[in-house]
Amino acid sequence: MDWLNLTGKTYIVTGGSSGIGAAIVTELINNGAQVINADLKAGEFKAEKLTFIQTDVTSREQIQTLIQTILTKFGKIDGLVNNAGINLPRLLVDSQQPASQYELDETEFNKMFAVNVKSMYLMSQAVGHELVKNRGGVIVNMSSEAGLEGSQGQSAYSATKGAINGFTRSWAKELGTSNVRVVGVAPGIMEATGLRTPSYEEALAYTRNISVETLRAGYKSTGTTPMGRSGKLSEVADLVNYLLSDRASYITGVTINVAGGKSRG
Repeated sequence: MDWLNLTGKTYIVTGGSSGIGAAIVTELINNGAQVINADLKAGEFKAEKLTFIQTDVTSREQIQTLIQTILTKFGKIDGLVNNAGINLPRLLVDSQQPASQYELDETEFNKMFAVNVKSMYLMSQAVGHELVKNRGGVIVNMSSEAGLEGSQGQSAYSATKGAINGFTRSWAKELGTSNVRVVGVAPGIMEATGLRTPSYEEALAYTRNISVETLRAGYKSTGTTPMGRSGKLSEVADLVNYLLSDRASYITGVTINVAGGKSRG
């Protein structure tokens, strides 16, 4: 039984070549949807219902080309998953080594806000025009637990995700009258992906004044997670697929935390 009824629907996933994005793409295809992966590099996953279109999602011109290509080939767009993102752990003030490579600078700040925030605005506006015209559709914005709670050593990243939560609430109010839903998804600590690189771990460990080994051990810590484990990428993908479907037709304007009940208390 096709419970979600996504067969024949056409969805764009930004940053769909790796990590959570690849998991979302895979599950959408498994559910019968036509998927367009808008990323800088193609992923390893190949499927008949998957189309890769190389796109810099911070470029309005490339996004316009993306939309026109999709409309020409498939004739419609049913939804968008704003997944593309970047995280560069940095301190606001490095008290040990002022102006070190791990102290936030404007170049890194601008890069994170361009990829994480500007791209969502540009993509959502371009796709939003089509959804409003068609009187229906869904935009899913990938946020993070860090955007809800903040995160030591990741203040700029957390700020971008907080901005995304604001987009979700506001756009839901603006687009709801056109039967367009906007929903956020905020994963917590997830299983390892190719995005958890040695350079990322070294930077995050430095900002928290701990060793990389201690940081890695923390991934497996269950002290603040009632479920007692890290999340699976497939669990995030399942939620996104549900939210894109009409089964979630009365859910909009909220950001759903997928973190196993994790808290700081």
